Amino acid sequence: MNRSALVRAILIGTVLQLAMVIAGHFVPAIAGLFAVGGMLISLVAGVLYARAAKGTWGDSLLGGLIAGGVCAFLGILVSYLLKDVTVDILWMGTLGSAIAGLVGGAIGKLLFARG
Repeated sequence: MNRSALVRAILIGTVLQLAMVIAGHFVPAIAGLFAVGGMLISLVAGVLYARAAKGTWGDSLLGGLIAGGVCAFLGILVSYLLKDVTVDILWMGTLGSAIAGLVGGAIGKLLFARG
C-alpha cells in the first residue's frame, strides 16, 4: 500500500467531508444531501488513491476502501457531535462510504492504469 497516496486521499476526502458537514449544519438543503454527497466524496477519495498509488487491483481497491471509509467516518463523527445525525449513521454511513471508496478505487484503476 502506498502510504503517502493513502494519507493524501484521506486528507483531501476529510477536508471535503468536513466542508459539507459544516455547511450542512447551517444550510438544511445541504444536510439533505449528506448521504449522497458523502458517498460521492468517498468515491473521489478512492479515485485519488488509485491515481496516485498506481498499484495493483487489490491495492487500488483496498486503498480506496480505506480512504473512503476513514474520511467519511471523520466527517460523520463531526456531524454527530454537532447533533445533525444520529449515532447509527456512524457505522451505516461509514460502511456505505467505504464501499463507495472501493468503487472509486476500481474507477481510478481503470482510468489511470499504466500499460
